[in-house]
Amino acid sequence: MVDSRRRNGLILIKGFHAEFAGPGAAVGGAFDADSQQAIPVGDFCFVCPLSPAERQKAFGIRRHWVRLTEQLTAKSVAAERAQMILTQFEQYFDLETVAQIPDRALALLVGVFPQTIRAARQIDN
Repeated sequence: MVDSRRRNGLILIKGFHAEFAGPGAAVGGAFDADSQQAIPVGDFCFVCPLSPAERQKAFGIRRHWVRLTEQLTAKSVAAERAQMILTQFEQYFDLETVAQIPDRALALLVGVFPQTIRAARQIDN
C-alpha cells in the first residue's frame, strides 16, 4: 500500500484511463493487473499492511481515491476537468511536483487530451 504518513501517491496508467492511489491506498494484486505503467508522485514509499484489518482498510481507501477522482470527471467541459485535476494536485503536492507529472497521466485521470492539460497548465502560469 501507499505510505499513509507521506505526501505521496501513485498514478496507475491502465488501457484507456488512469487511477490515482493516494496515501493509505492498496496497490497491486487484482486491482492493478491491467496496469501498464506506474508513476510515483511526491515523496513516494510503499509499505506492507501488517494485518488483514489494515489490508481491508487500504482497499477502502483505494475506493475513496477512485471516487474523489470520479467526482472531478463529473464536469462535462474538458477544460474544467483539466483545471480541476491540476488544482487538486497543486493543493496537495507542491507546484514543482505537479509540474513533473506527465500531461498524459493527468489527462487519463480525468478523460481529456494531454493538450487540454497542457493548456490548463499555461493558464496557471
